[in-house]
Amino acid sequence: MITIEEMEQILEELAEELPAEFYRELNGGILLLPETKISPEAKKNDLYTMGQYRYNPSMGRYIVIYYGSFEALYAALPTENLKQKLREVLRHEFTHHLEDLAGERDLEKEDEAELERYRYGLPMKPIRRL
Repeated sequence: MITIEEMEQILEELAEELPAEFYRELNGGILLLPETKISPEAKKNDLYTMGQYRYNPSMGRYIVIYYGSFEALYAALPTENLKQKLREVLRHEFTHHLEDLAGERDLEKEDEAELERYRYGLPMKPIRRL
């Protein structure tokens, strides 16, 4: 697995792929945290949160990526494959951001439907992204 510093560099490269207008009102930017985040919905610590889009009246809007979750799931992946997974998660979270700005909740509803599939033991679909 790459180090958190290496992942931070890759994340910066991936962030530069996106148009500047995507960053409108994303005043907290993109944070890479070392934590492994297990979803509160997890049955046996088997459902990881890879990233989150957050809005807080005092902190503003920002995206969090969890290095530890990537490490737990993808430690054996070659760097290029890991980069693709990171790209998918980053763009998924940006979709949440853009929908939030537009007053939409489509992806949020899709995520909830996927959690429902998980609760019933059904296979989950790949994440949707830009």
